[in-house]
Amino acid sequence: MADALLSNVTAELPIRTIDANLILYIIFIIVVAYVLTWLLSFILVHVSERIGWYRTSVTMIIPLLKLLVYLVALYYIIIAVIEPSLTQMIAFSGLFGAAIGFGLKDLFADIVGGIVIIFEKPYQIGDKVTIGDRYGEVKDIGIRATRIQTPADETVSVPNFTIFAQPVTSGNTGDLAMMIVIDLYIHPDSDAEKAMKILKEALVTSKYVIISKRYPYTVLLEDFPFYQRVRAKGYVNDLRLEFEFKSEVTRRAWAEFRKAGIRPPSFVPPAGQISGASEDPDAELL
Repeated sequence: MADALLSNVTAELPIRTIDANLILYIIFIIVVAYVLTWLLSFILVHVSERIGWYRTSVTMIIPLLKLLVYLVALYYIIIAVIEPSLTQMIAFSGLFGAAIGFGLKDLFADIVGGIVIIFEKPYQIGDKVTIGDRYGEVKDIGIRATRIQTPADETVSVPNFTIFAQPVTSGNTGDLAMMIVIDLYIHPDSDAEKAMKILKEALVTSKYVIISKRYPYTVLLEDFPFYQRVRAKGYVNDLRLEFEFKSEVTRRAWAEFRKAGIRPPSFVPPAGQISGASEDPDAELL
């Protein structure tokens, strides 16, 4: 049915003859759109790196500009091929989209996902996110896919449609600061109160931490059968320093633990076995 309606509409459209000049014109539009989006992205990324705290706000303009440029390019390509009236163009666009959608539904789903990401902002360029089983910093939000740089410095392209099918977690939601959780495990016979004070001192004196009413910190203790977990929650002042922050606090805390005679436990279950444990019943807040 869609093919029949599309044929009726296209029969009434004044379609131009496809020749070499028209093909070169279309290629020119595509190249200009690509170069323009690359240039705008390059400029905005470099500007964002120089304004510090508002870096993520500037970079989020990039996908919106890309969408606008591609829509304008598509418009010029359509009017280069046909010369429709407004009514014909609306009818043709709807029917053409429906007809093509059956064959390229995955591509169109990714495009729709990209539009949703741009306007609803479940994550932004510069965010640290977990999409499915992938974790890293969002480097680019394209029309078809989102590029993520993992901690191993790998670049992963995640189809935008994934946002409809898998949970998406953003560690900072557009903010430059991000909460970091640092878990240290000690022997059950160790002085837990002393361990909490040491971890607190290592956290609040870190050169990477930011502490305020908006960015509080906590230190928690939880008992397990064969060990105790001392957990610190604090905000790193720049999410890109996530691992430096965690490493520095851990290193300094364990150095003081050894001086205080606080030992590591003999047994700690794999992370997957303790992640579901409740943090509330036996937790103590310092």
